[in-house]
Amino acid sequence: MKKDNDANTQLPWEHPKLSTEDPNSLKLIEEIEKSSTYKLAENDEEFLESYQARGIRLELDYLKAELKMSEFGIEHTIVVFGSARIVEHKTAMKRLKNIQKQVSDAPEDKTFLEELYVAERMVEKSIYYEDARRFGRLVGKSGKKPEDCRVTLMTGGGPGIMEAANRGCYDVKAKTIGLNIKLPHEQFPNPYITPDLCFQFHYFAIRKMHFLNRAKALVVYPGGFGTFDELFETLTLIQTRKTNKIPVVLVGKGYWEKAIDFNFLKEEGVIAPNDLQVFKFVDNAQEAWEHIISWHKEQGTPLFDD
Repeated sequence: MKKDNDANTQLPWEHPKLSTEDPNSLKLIEEIEKSSTYKLAENDEEFLESYQARGIRLELDYLKAELKMSEFGIEHTIVVFGSARIVEHKTAMKRLKNIQKQVSDAPEDKTFLEELYVAERMVEKSIYYEDARRFGRLVGKSGKKPEDCRVTLMTGGGPGIMEAANRGCYDVKAKTIGLNIKLPHEQFPNPYITPDLCFQFHYFAIRKMHFLNRAKALVVYPGGFGTFDELFETLTLIQTRKTNKIPVVLVGKGYWEKAIDFNFLKEEGVIAPNDLQVFKFVDNAQEAWEHIISWHKEQGTPLFDD
């Protein structure tokens, strides 16, 4: 049988131009290889971070999380929003005691007095941390087993209310998702997110898409700018029918009625009366969960098989 020597035959392009042919050839090739244009596009960080490649980055920002969630079999999510500044009771009390000491040492300092007022309010709002943690447990226990990811709790991945909700799932050994965002300052994920379901996004827009992509309910605890942003964007998408209706639950009626005068908006004619039916006020986690379950049953879209 004739031996095939093709595999051992070096092709013309498998070696640089010989220096015996041109003494400058190797130096010239080194210069070419140093150029960013010679890099594979996927290895060229300068190109990937350029303005012109933004579309590619947007796609990658979306695709990475999408593939991983599909791999885990996540069908539906219950999304929880709320302040990153609301902490558990013991932490809130520790901060209050620290500022009380500062006020005691400088009772006329207006800055300390303002901080004391805020610290007292945060102690009161710590009940929402505990309630969000209870809500996380309710969602976490809803599956047939801890590995059941068909209905999975999702948060923004940060501290405060987000941490509490993820922590509730962690308490019952259920998987839970965190969608972190890259910020100019360091943001650490809270420790209770399932490691393989903790994502970091560059673009707020892509992160928001994932918040609603599989969402079967939105539960919103007291919060600030970020919480309001996510709440109103969801309400707008439902109002304009750009997304399917889902139950939107505002936990803490006293807070929300003081923070936003929805009736004033209706009376001014800037929203329609039926826009007030898009969301519901509740007082605690149990009421929120019961409303979500009953809402889907009424709509003929039950979250769980009977």
